[in-house]
Amino acid sequence: MSEPDWSPLTGFRVAVTSARRADELSALLKRRGATVTSAAAIEMVPLPDDDELRQRTQALIDNPPDIVVATTGIGFRGWIAAADGWGLATELTAALAKARVVSRGPKATGALRAGGLPEEWSPESESSREVLHYLVEGGISGARIAVQLHGATADWDPFPEFLDELRSAGAEVVPIRVYRWHPVPRDGEFDQLVAGIAEDKFDAVSFTSAPAVAAMLLRATEMGLEAEVLSALRNNVHAMCVGPVTARPLVRLGVPTSAPERMRLGALARHITDELPLLQARTVRVAGHLLEIRGNCVLVDGEVKAMSPAAMATVRALSHHPGAVVSRTDLLRALPGSGTDTHAVETAVLRLRSALGDKRMVSTVVKRGYRLTIDEAHAS
Repeated sequence: MSEPDWSPLTGFRVAVTSARRADELSALLKRRGATVTSAAAIEMVPLPDDDELRQRTQALIDNPPDIVVATTGIGFRGWIAAADGWGLATELTAALAKARVVSRGPKATGALRAGGLPEEWSPESESSREVLHYLVEGGISGARIAVQLHGATADWDPFPEFLDELRSAGAEVVPIRVYRWHPVPRDGEFDQLVAGIAEDKFDAVSFTSAPAVAAMLLRATEMGLEAEVLSALRNNVHAMCVGPVTARPLVRLGVPTSAPERMRLGALARHITDELPLLQARTVRVAGHLLEIRGNCVLVDGEVKAMSPAAMATVRALSHHPGAVVSRTDLLRALPGSGTDTHAVETAVLRLRSALGDKRMVSTVVKRGYRLTIDEAHAS
């Protein structure tokens, strides 16, 4: 038997919002057949120019904390690297060595040990909730706690509940915001990506940081598209997040999200590969053929059939209720643009039949419209 001419993500359209490692994630998805649109949602404040981070670093050297919490490996390494650039790395490490050191997971643990700061404790789950429980159970009233954070913006902070609950338990919290971000400038590729989400031009959008989610929501509001973007994310555009912290801003808004078990880029690519076809593909038996409808193509008996936008919109509309008659008026409404001439429907159906390769797959119902010719055994 010959090898199929499609991959797991063939025909699916995925938006990538990452600022870091976007090329890597895009390559992983393209390798699996996806059509990828990439536009960073946020841009990083260069660490040597981060005056707030430098001031907080000097304050900790002058007044060492009682407890240090490292939340990410790259963030902690970046902090030490920035301190080294300011000539403060030795003094910072010495100040932190006087504290109890807690790590949120294995990557943060590795960064701590590389800096000569062995951890007192770290959860196996990489859960901030477990770190919070450990600290509160041990008693932190009156303690000064430095928490290394990763990915803050001017309008958003990661782990807000975590910091608030530490304060509620009586601790003085010193947030150390490493790799702060700003939304990207207006009227660029990211605005086009946000508009594409609002218009259901993607089957999934990936997020690798909560700041990217926050920036997307902020930009949608600025563009007057907040309602449309949220509607798309609650229905046809699936939000794929690298982990629960990234997903949290969407979950609060009632947007369904999914994430891999391990918070890694490769795991996210595999998760999208496994989950998106289950969430988005629609498969029916039509006129003796197996028809699988994807984002911008269909498979007929395992063979990829390229579709024009009008033909794709038509087959999607017909497949929402397989076998049911869809009127010309409803099909016209589903076509791209805002045309009023039902002859456009006839043209779209003609092209759809031609692309499918078997005209029997789409039946004409005189004076009523069109329907997919569902095989009797599969009719509802």
